[in-house]
Amino acid sequence: MITSESERQQELRGWFAGRLPDDLFEEVTEVTVDREEITVIGRIGAPRLAEDTPAAERDVALRSRIEEFRERTREERMAAARDAEHRFGRKVSWGVECGGRRALFTHVAAPVMTRLRQPERQVLDTLIAGGVARSRSDALAWCVRLVQRHTDDWLTELRDSLEHVQRVRSKGPDADTREDTAAPDA
Repeated sequence: MITSESERQQELRGWFAGRLPDDLFEEVTEVTVDREEITVIGRIGAPRLAEDTPAAERDVALRSRIEEFRERTREERMAAARDAEHRFGRKVSWGVECGGRRALFTHVAAPVMTRLRQPERQVLDTLIAGGVARSRSDALAWCVRLVQRHTDDWLTELRDSLEHVQRVRSKGPDADTREDTAAPDA
């Protein structure tokens, strides 16, 4: 029986370490779980390139290596995913790290869009139009990652801004008129 998140992570890592072929990844770098999904990320070897290889060429080489790995290992990954889904009752998603790049192959996209109002959806559509995301789901994920990356700094800045706004409001024109409007002259 699993009694803690730490033990659940250990069980999952151990299960995948035992179930996956030894040569599938150089190393399983991350196994995460939530209510819907288990995500397995492994490191694969980067293509051998000269140090002075232009960035565009390096980028294409990394993408090609990732695509080749995805196609070549599809059957092995699908078999392991079926076994894991049966055992753990969650979908399995796969990804790789290669030469400093991370790519997810398949992953669950839980529907969260239903509660967003039009202004929020327009923000997501702007990210799509700007080429930041391919879909509203990708745009929302991008927003979450951005906030996650800057949570501490951003929240501290937000709290400071709120304190500043409260100070400014207390000195604004409504501060004097509140007393006047509370007891109007007859």
